[in-house]
Amino acid sequence: MNSLEIRLKFLDFYQKKQHSVIPSVSIIPENDSTLLFVNSGMFPLVPYLLGEKHPQGKRLVNFQRSFRTDDIEEIGDQRHTTFFEMLGNWSLGDYFKQEQLEWWFEFLFQVLKLDPKRIYQTVYAGSDLAPRDEESIKVIKRLYSFYGIDAQEGSVRKGIDFTKEKIFSYQEKNWWQRGDAIGELGGPDSETFYDTGKKHNPVFGEFCHLNCDCGRFLEIGNSVFIQYQKTQESWQEIKNKNVDFGGGLERITMAVNNLENIFQTDLYEPIVSLIKKQAGKVNQKSLEVIADHVKASVFIIGDEKGISPSNKHQGYFVRRLIRRLVRHARLIDLKSNNWLESLAEETIKIYKDIYPELEKNSSRIIEELIKEQKNFEKTLEKGLKEFTKLKGKLITGQSAAMLYQSYGFPIEMIEELAQERNQEVDKKGFLEELEKHKEMSRTSSAGVFKGGLINQSQKTTRLHTATHLLLFSLRKVLGQEVFQKGSNITPDRLRFDFSFPRKMTQEEIIKVEEIVNQMIKQDLLIVKKEMELKDALKENFLASFGEKYPDKVITYTIGDSLEICHGPHVERTSEIGLFKIIKEEASSSGIRRIKAIVES
Repeated sequence: MNSLEIRLKFLDFYQKKQHSVIPSVSIIPENDSTLLFVNSGMFPLVPYLLGEKHPQGKRLVNFQRSFRTDDIEEIGDQRHTTFFEMLGNWSLGDYFKQEQLEWWFEFLFQVLKLDPKRIYQTVYAGSDLAPRDEESIKVIKRLYSFYGIDAQEGSVRKGIDFTKEKIFSYQEKNWWQRGDAIGELGGPDSETFYDTGKKHNPVFGEFCHLNCDCGRFLEIGNSVFIQYQKTQESWQEIKNKNVDFGGGLERITMAVNNLENIFQTDLYEPIVSLIKKQAGKVNQKSLEVIADHVKASVFIIGDEKGISPSNKHQGYFVRRLIRRLVRHARLIDLKSNNWLESLAEETIKIYKDIYPELEKNSSRIIEELIKEQKNFEKTLEKGLKEFTKLKGKLITGQSAAMLYQSYGFPIEMIEELAQERNQEVDKKGFLEELEKHKEMSRTSSAGVFKGGLINQSQKTTRLHTATHLLLFSLRKVLGQEVFQKGSNITPDRLRFDFSFPRKMTQEEIIKVEEIVNQMIKQDLLIVKKEMELKDALKENFLASFGEKYPDKVITYTIGDSLEICHGPHVERTSEIGLFKIIKEEASSSGIRRIKAIVES
C-alpha cells in the first residue's frame, strides 16, 4: 500500500465517520511571530480548539505538510525527517476518548491491516497536574481484547515482556499543553508505537523500551485529549473537550510496508535511488541528510509564500539545509553538474499532484537552490581547509566566528564538523564574537526560534486587523495586481509581504498610510460572516496566498475591504490606533515588504 493510498484511505475512513476534509495550509505560518514553520496539523486549528466555531463543523480531518527545525540534527537514524506530512483528525467538543481510540485502532487493523501484536500504546501516568488517565487505559484494554490480545500494563523497567505488556504509562511524555499562561489548554495523550522487529542495540542501554533510541519502536500516532484549562492554582477540567490526533504519513507508510527505514518508502526511495546513481560512494547518513534536506528546501522555497535562503528568520533554515546537504554531497562524491537540480525535480515529481504549487514554482525553486549551492561551494573548500588547521580539543568562539563570517559556515555545521573530529566548540564565545561585530543573524536561544502558537493579544489583534486595511490601500494606490504573499505579526509591529515588481515611491507610501488612517478614523464596523466559498468568491472577497480553502469560510467586510480570513479582529476600526509605515523594502524577487506599527 503506497503513501497515496494511505493518505486517501485515511480521509475516506474519517469522512465515513462524518468528518469534513479541511485543506493543508501553507508551511509558512500566518500571523504568528513565535513559530517559524507550521510544525503540526493542529497549528491552523488553534482558534477553534480555544472555542471559536469552525465553519465546517465539529469533526475535521486532513493531511498537513510540516517542518520541524529541531529535527535537523536527528537526520540519519532511519526514522527522523525535518519535512513530513501529518495525518490528522479532530473533535471540537464532540466525541472523545472512546470513539477516538476505537476508530484509530479500526483504521490501523481493519483498513491498513497492521498486526495488532506489533502495536503498543502509552498513556498518561498522572502527576500534580492531573490524575492518571484511567479512562484511556480501560478503553485500550477493551480494544486490544476485541482484536484478540490480553493486553497487560507494563512499566519501564529491566526486562519488559513485550509479548504480554502492551500499555505503558509516562508523565511528561504523555502530557500536552499549549503553554504556561492562565487560560491555556492541556491534557493527557496516548501515543501509538509500532514494533519494527529491529534488534535492540545495547549502545542505547542494556534493556529496550518504547521510547528507546535504538529505533525498534516507532511512534506512528498520538491522540491528544484536550480536557483541562490552566487556572491560577491548577489545571481544571473543561466542559467542551477536544481531540487532536496526528500521525506521521511517512512512518505509517514504513510500518504498513514492513520496511526498515523511512527512506525506503515511496516518498523518499526515488530521491535516494537517484543519489546512489550519481554518488561515488555510499554513506547512509549522507544519503538521508541529502534526501531530507532537498525535500524540505523544495517545499519551503516552492510554497506560495516561498522563503529564499538568507541569514534571517525562516531564510536562515533554508540556507542551513542547502549548505548542509552540499557538504554531505561532497562526502559521497556527488559531483555531476546538475545533481541538485535533478534531485529537486524528482521531489517535485513525487508531490506535484498533491501540492501543485511545487510544479508551478519549479523554476524559482531550482533557481534559488542552484544560486545558494554555487555561492556556498565557492568558499566551502577554503573553509574546510581552514577548519583542518584548528587543532586541540576546543574550537574557540573567535575561530568559529571566523568560519561563519568568512566562509558562511553555520554554527551547527561547525559543531557537526567538530563532533566528527572529537572536538568541542565554544558556542558562547562564538555568539559573543558575533555580537561584538554586530553581525549576529541568529542565536539558538533567540525567542523567535522557539515553538509556539498564535498570539491573540489585543495589540496583535489590532495589528492583524490593520493588515486588511493595508492590503486594501496598497491595491488602491498600486493597482489590483497586488496580492498578499505573507505576514508576520508581533505585539510591536506588523510585517506584510505583497506582490509588486519595484520599490514604492515616498509619495505612494504616504498615500497608502493616509488611506489606512482615513478608514481608522471613520470608525468602520468590522462585519464577520460565514459563507460558502463559491459565494464569497462571487462577491469578490479576496482569497490570499493561493491556498485551497474549505467549502465554508469566514469573511470580513471593512468598508470596501473584502477578505476571507480566520484570524482575530477588533470590532471597529477606531480601536486600531494611528497607523505608521516604518519601512518598505524588497523581500524576494517580485515581492516587497512593509513594516508598520500602530500607536494608541
